[in-house]
Amino acid sequence: MRPRLVFLVTEDWTFWEIRRDLARMAFESGYEVIIATRVSTYAERIRQAGFTLIPIALQRESRNPLKELWAFVELIRLYRRVRPQIVQQVAMKPVLYGSLAAWVAQVPVVVNVFGGLGYAFTDRPEETSGLRAWLQRGLQSAIALSRSVVVVQNADDREVLVRAKIVAPSKMRLIPGSGVDVQRFVPVDPPAGDPIVMLAGRMLWDKGVGEFVDAVIRLKQQGAHARFVLVGRCDRGNPTAIAEEQLHQWTREYGIEWWGHREDLPAVLGSATVVALPSYREGLPKVLLEAAACGKAMVATDVPGCREVVRHRETGLLVPVRNAHALADAIAELLSNPGLRTALGERARSLAVQQYATAQIGEAFLALYRDLAGAPVQLSSRESTRVIS
Repeated sequence: MRPRLVFLVTEDWTFWEIRRDLARMAFESGYEVIIATRVSTYAERIRQAGFTLIPIALQRESRNPLKELWAFVELIRLYRRVRPQIVQQVAMKPVLYGSLAAWVAQVPVVVNVFGGLGYAFTDRPEETSGLRAWLQRGLQSAIALSRSVVVVQNADDREVLVRAKIVAPSKMRLIPGSGVDVQRFVPVDPPAGDPIVMLAGRMLWDKGVGEFVDAVIRLKQQGAHARFVLVGRCDRGNPTAIAEEQLHQWTREYGIEWWGHREDLPAVLGSATVVALPSYREGLPKVLLEAAACGKAMVATDVPGCREVVRHRETGLLVPVRNAHALADAIAELLSNPGLRTALGERARSLAVQQYATAQIGEAFLALYRDLAGAPVQLSSRESTRVIS
């Protein structure tokens, strides 16, 4: 029988877009892979990939005490019923609630993955100090009770969690991101016509979308000839989500294009001349890995996560956080210097291939599973998974 590996994630689209390659590698290595998530649009694709799907009611945006209690009880029941050998829990609520549920259900191995420290740990103490203090106490207790191993994506996040005494250093692992498919994301020349400056990601204020718009206004006032494009979904479950009407207003007033959510990201990124991500804080942004693999010149903020991929004047340009003027100047420099764009893009591609390819990152997680739970029995990849009843 295959050992059971449960991925607990908040949304089916985040699993599909970010974690599915790791899940596939785990399945091919001998695990029965079970996805516990809130279901919206990816259920059939998850099942067709050979994974068992268990819909859950956990909601990122909920603050209702009764709903939160029910979500916690639901996780306890799920873990008791499934009896996994390993659970991998991704993001704040799954880590907090899932660790407590795993302790109650006596799950042998718990791997908690912080894909970034999120809204509560960004630099706005007047808004988040109370939430941060509550989270620190809750995470500290939950992680200790479940005896989990915690995975972070950059050294800055590791330092924050250790300094706050949320996790002991001996229980930390650094695995940089979820990897990028360097066979799918490849360098291509952008189409003829005006260059495209693109910000791709969820439409959140914390992604620096407001600063990008301010930079666009400044560049247009300077006479820049380029198309400015936003690509990504409106994530209503995030407290820093940007309303659709605001995006349409920017289109009407400043000519900024909003392409919405796109699944053909290799072609979308391939059309860009410059990729920008002026985020306030990240874990290790997948879109920068994808842009790097596509050999694109990048501009990002000098913050945790971004600076791991964008190394100043080596693979891209770094600018101060919340600084639209510096962002505009960096974009203008890249638009006016094709030689610099080419050099940065080539080195970015090399970095993606050498350090962030999916196979390397996936193997790091599989090695962690083996270290914690032993190696699974190798089975045929054609063997079907057993449905959890």
